[in-house]
Amino acid sequence: MTINTRSSHPQTPAAHDPHDPRFISQLTRHTFAIILAGGRGTRLKQLTDFRSKPAVPFAGKFRIIDFTLSNCVNSGIRKIGVATQYKAHSLIRHIQRGWSFLDGRFDEFIQLLPAQQQIDEIQWYQGTADAVFQNQHFLRRYKPEHILIVAGDHIYKMDYGRMLASHVQKNADMTVACIDVPLAEAREFGVMGVDDDDRVVTFVEKPDNPPPMPDQPDRALASMGVYIFNADFLFEQLERDAATAGSSRDFGKDIIPHIVPRHRVYAHRFADSCVGSSGQNPYWRDVGTIDAYWEANMEMTKVTPELNLYDREWPIWTNQEQLPPAKFVFDDDDRRGQAIDSLVSGGCIISGAEVRRSLLFSKVYVHSGASVRDSVLLPGVDVGNNAVLRRCVIDKSARIPAGMQIGVDAEEDRRRFHVTAKGIVLVTPEMLGQGAAAR
Repeated sequence: MTINTRSSHPQTPAAHDPHDPRFISQLTRHTFAIILAGGRGTRLKQLTDFRSKPAVPFAGKFRIIDFTLSNCVNSGIRKIGVATQYKAHSLIRHIQRGWSFLDGRFDEFIQLLPAQQQIDEIQWYQGTADAVFQNQHFLRRYKPEHILIVAGDHIYKMDYGRMLASHVQKNADMTVACIDVPLAEAREFGVMGVDDDDRVVTFVEKPDNPPPMPDQPDRALASMGVYIFNADFLFEQLERDAATAGSSRDFGKDIIPHIVPRHRVYAHRFADSCVGSSGQNPYWRDVGTIDAYWEANMEMTKVTPELNLYDREWPIWTNQEQLPPAKFVFDDDDRRGQAIDSLVSGGCIISGAEVRRSLLFSKVYVHSGASVRDSVLLPGVDVGNNAVLRRCVIDKSARIPAGMQIGVDAEEDRRRFHVTAKGIVLVTPEMLGQGAAAR
């Protein structure tokens, strides 16, 4: 088999420092980002009944997609398309309200790209590659040199400019961002094998028996779903794949396995471009299950979370409603409004109630005598007098009746709500008989 070493851009001079801000800014200026935000998020159960996974609220005031969008903007990539499909109304509304600050006069924008049957009249987006293929006319209009393709449903902070610089330095056709994960968890990822220069030599999508890293037999090198392509090379591959019978039109299943043995594909270690992690391991979370979602939110209540949300050098941008400050009222021995080891957002009122190790989104009202511990309360939740919440995720606008106990009796909870294998209780307005009108 012949290896194609052609690159769609000239070899970058070795004198260029990939960490030099001017060099990186030149690369990001000519890069177009496509964020794949059409995921159904079925493992989040009823939490995605009315919204797509990227639109799910996270960390008190954000949506999941805000992290990917902020990475693009903070990296200097200001031409961004967001491909939407599944239950996209709240996601579209969020982007329109919170992400309209880029200046189109300088070709800076976030463009919504809903599935529109642009190739024929019967097909929506068939896979991740098809979502890009159907929008290639829009991409070509801006003549990008590189295209960044990234999933919009993970929590992390990453400087894509560093990854771009590495991509150009190695004269790559494609670069895949990667993390090392425990071998037992690698079945959920695309798994790579690399040589001494991090050139990808094998790629298997969600294998039953993931190949381990040569120097760490208990871990595997997993794709983060963050790809950089030379633009012309990507267009060629998308056209080829669209003409291939039986393709599922997916990057992990079709595009990458085809090009790895034929072209220059490199792995980029997330540790080389991670931003704002306080722990030893770079912070990256797939909050795709209720347990993972609860755990990631609970991490934010720690004294020093692994992900720094207070970093002014790499802020997370979002749509923020204008609300009054959080309010804590009453200071009697039997009626004290307090929150300990918790995050409490604007517009919340803690009225003679106790909140511990919990995360409250905006406009949450916790009434007198109520006790909330180890729980995530989404916007507009109302907790009645003397109610008790333990290890819960309460969806938007749910009204917890006075005296109700959730997270105390597992058998009773299973009759009314969704309880995970780890005992986290998901509660939605519909489960409480309040219906969609509560939203």
